[in-house]
Amino acid sequence: MTEAYLYDHVRTPRGKGKKDGSLHQASPVWLLRTLLKAMQARLDLDTALVDDVVLGCVTPVGEQGADIARTAVLDAEWAQTVAGVTQSRFCASGLESINLAAAKVKSGWEDLVVAGGVESMSRWPMGSDGGAWFMDPRVNQKLGFVPQGVGADLIATMEGWGRADVDGFALRSHQKAAAARADGRFKRSVVPVTDIAGLTMLAEDETIRANASLEAMAKLDPSFAMMGQMGFDATALRRYTTVERITHVHHAGNSSGIVDGAALMLVGSKEGGAKAGLKPRARVRAAAVIGSEPTIMLTGPTPACRKALAKAGMAASDIDLWEINEAFAVVPMKTARDLGIDLDRVNVNGGSIAMGHPLGATGCIILGTLLDELERRNLATGCATLCVGGGMGIATIIERV
Repeated sequence: MTEAYLYDHVRTPRGKGKKDGSLHQASPVWLLRTLLKAMQARLDLDTALVDDVVLGCVTPVGEQGADIARTAVLDAEWAQTVAGVTQSRFCASGLESINLAAAKVKSGWEDLVVAGGVESMSRWPMGSDGGAWFMDPRVNQKLGFVPQGVGADLIATMEGWGRADVDGFALRSHQKAAAARADGRFKRSVVPVTDIAGLTMLAEDETIRANASLEAMAKLDPSFAMMGQMGFDATALRRYTTVERITHVHHAGNSSGIVDGAALMLVGSKEGGAKAGLKPRARVRAAAVIGSEPTIMLTGPTPACRKALAKAGMAASDIDLWEINEAFAVVPMKTARDLGIDLDRVNVNGGSIAMGHPLGATGCIILGTLLDELERRNLATGCATLCVGGGMGIATIIERV
């Protein structure tokens, strides 16, 4: 079977996902156009060699609807022969795009594929597209749906983590992200977004708080206690009967930020890359998706990682660096505990608590961050994983070449 290689990665900075955020005036297709043009220019890429563009978008409505992948290809003036497809695996969509691209390449059907995702959360808020998972009372009740934050608080309760534990993890996310930004570790891949006149809208991730403190976090009220009182705690406890009550510990400071952003990765065969004059940076060694319990919703990374590791013939100890998406502080904390991973190998440049979680793009962003850091440290292997709405997990293992 043909190997699938990673050739390049670009992303926008992540902008605060509100109307006063720096990327609010940038449409989703403008973010993608920016990255497509940047990738073409920096690689001197003959875009006619690219077979397809696979993009994740979790809220594919309005400006983000109608197969934005193909729209962006045409708007960026890439070759007309480049196709485009948009898909959603909820929060895993950006990494799913890369896994799909790798599968296309490994099958031999395609030689070069651009993969990634986009989400403009300031313009199209999470949940704008509805769906039976959220909107149909019958499905809601049957599946035991609770908001993810309640699930995160349930995990913290079951694992014995209190407010100080999750706040401490969140503080370290901000500290690591601030240090990485100051050290220029993101500059290789971050493409500043400019407006139509060429004026810079945003050049760096907007939500990192270098001055974050435990004292400031301690003043924030739990975000999901009220939802719990509305009946969601009771729903969760019907499924988890050994828990007497849920202690609510998550808030805006220790949960992923709502942001705007986009990311792209160029995936291809060795022959496809050579034809384009490119050298591979890494190969996709294994990937996996898995379904997990849908009420708690956030426990999928552990079995997904184990499945990918088994496919690769590896153990968790064989992985040099990990990117575990910080949907909520407990997600990387639990995944690391379950897999026996030291937290000093996890999210070494911070994560979504500090920099935000642009839903459709995040998986691509964290895999690109992982690749850059493996190169910077001269390490070999990395694994990126995310929890996924609806109770799923995804994992991708890469190895430098």
